[in-house]
This record gives sequence, C-alpha cells and structure tokens, in this order.
Amino acid sequence: MGSHRRPKQPSRARIGFFGATAAATVAITTQGAQAEPEPTIEEVQEDVDRLYEEAEAATEEYNAAKEDEEELQEEIEELQDSTARGQDELNALRGSLGSAASAQYRTGGIDPSVQLFLSSDPDAYLDQASTLDQVSGRQAETLRTVESQQRSLDQQREEATEKLAELEDLRERLEEQKDTIQQKLNDAQDLLNQLTEEQQAALEAQEAAEAQEAAEAAQDVNLDGASTYGATALAYAQGMLGVPYVWGGTTPSGFDCSGLTSWAYSQAGVSLPRTSAEQAYAGSQIGYDQLQPGDLVFFYDDLHHVGLYAGNGQVIHAPKPGDVVEYIDIDYMPFMWGIRVG
Repeated sequence: MGSHRRPKQPSRARIGFFGATAAATVAITTQGAQAEPEPTIEEVQEDVDRLYEEAEAATEEYNAAKEDEEELQEEIEELQDSTARGQDELNALRGSLGSAASAQYRTGGIDPSVQLFLSSDPDAYLDQASTLDQVSGRQAETLRTVESQQRSLDQQREEATEKLAELEDLRERLEEQKDTIQQKLNDAQDLLNQLTEEQQAALEAQEAAEAQEAAEAAQDVNLDGASTYGATALAYAQGMLGVPYVWGGTTPSGFDCSGLTSWAYSQAGVSLPRTSAEQAYAGSQIGYDQLQPGDLVFFYDDLHHVGLYAGNGQVIHAPKPGDVVEYIDIDYMPFMWGIRVG
C-alpha cells in the first residue's frame, strides 16, 4: 500500500530531498500540536512517500555497508590463511634448527647458534654471534629468516585482530541501520492504517491506473538509439515486471531498486556496483533529453533511487516494500541524471 510517487514535477524541477523531509516533519508536528482534523488521503500519501524515500536512502547506505562487511571478511580470511601458511613455514625452519641441535648434542656439544632458542632477544644474539664469528653464513641466514618470519606473523596477527574488531563494529552499525529502516517502514504502514477502507481502495485504484498508464506508454518503444548493453538489460528488466520488491534483494525472487538494475545489467554481461550512488558513476553521464532505452536513471539529490529508462518518458524500477517491479513516469520523481553503460 501507499504510493512511491509524488505529483509531477513542473518543468522537471529538482526537489531537495532533505528540505522536503524537514518541511513535512514540521507539518506533522504542527498538526499534532494543534489537534487538527484527521489527515486527508493526499496528506497521508505525502508522509508515506517521505518515509519510504527515507527508508530507501537508508537501505542503499545499508547495501554499501554490507559490501564493506563482505570485503572486510574476505581480507580477514586471507590474513588468517596467510598466517597459517607462515606458521607452517616457521615451524619447518625451527624444526630444521632443532634437528641440528640434536645432532650436535649427540656429538658432544651444541653450536652457539642454536642458543637462539634460549635468547629473549634474537636480534641481539645474532649481532653478537656474527661479531664473534660463532655462526656460519648459512646458519645466520636461517636464523634471520626465522626472526623475519616471526615478525611478519606477529604483524599479520595484529592486523587480523584489528580487522576483526572493525568487523564487529560494522556489524553493530548494520543492525542499527536495519532497525532504522524497519521503523520507517512500520511508521509508513501505521499512517496507511489510519485511512478508511474506502480511502485505501481509492489509493490502490489510483496506483493501478497510474501503473497501467505508464505500461501503455512504454509499449512499442524504438530501440534504435539504445546501446547493446542497455537494450539487453532493459529486456531482462521487463521480464521481471510483477516481481515483488524485497529489501536488499538482488535476484528474480525479489529486488530493491539497485538490485534490479545490477541484476539486469549482469545478464547483459556488465558488472555494476551494488548501490545506486555507485552506479551513478558507472558510465557516461547524460541529460534528460539524451536518454535512450536501457540507460540508468537516477533520482533525488542523494541518488538513492535508480531505474532503467524504458522510453517514451517511462522508467522500469523496483519501487518500495509491498509493491512490485513496474513502470513509472519519469517525472513522478526528481530526476538527477542518466548513465549510459558501455
């Protein structure tokens, strides 16, 4: 329920998202303080749109942080693997020195070089032993390799420990972000629940009519100017019409806005960044009058929403929770710019 759309923008005027949010918040506070009458459908729709926009912006931030989490996890695993390999190599080096010590013990004496194992300061021992010519070149090289390997392992373990702490902090922030998003979605639903059954039915009918109008406008689009990648991505996105919006979704079982665009382009053989803000710089920037079917289109000052231009002034996108992949008039949201991929 609820509309992702807002009234058409006169001359495609760009609306400041945060300014609109602040104004809407003040309006709500004032209404509550003065105990004005129950809000109208239009007022509820405006507030619901605002909450969905804020939730979507937070979702894109969450998606970016989730990518950071995955990259950090990979770095930690690589460090741990490298440390394990280094420890095996160090154990083998120490084993070879231990074998030499055992052989010397059996022949009646221990070479001074193996006293390294009894030294609390291997560097000082090596410097002194070298000065006294007590170790051979080969022994000194092995001992210095042991020390270098130990230092490297200590650094890797320290780095892994720091990254693990960073990962824990990041996961805590992700949980907080998820809670914030869910609260905004709950608030939006609470507002919708204030409408009567008749009002809800009227809102649904309005949405259905707008979606049908947009779908009809998107038919028989001329693809002559579209890039090969764009035309292919658009075709795949059109095949997903009716697929439900899923928070964080990136597969045909459900999409969020940037999940749909990245998936569609992946079917065309192009790897796009995960979030809308990153996708906004993944190709050549173009203006409204230059758009061709399949181009990426970005909305709102913070670029938190993205879709694919479908031609004839229409966009195919994944709008919001409770809705499905659909067409929408490009002027229903404040257009920023387009990106042509490839």
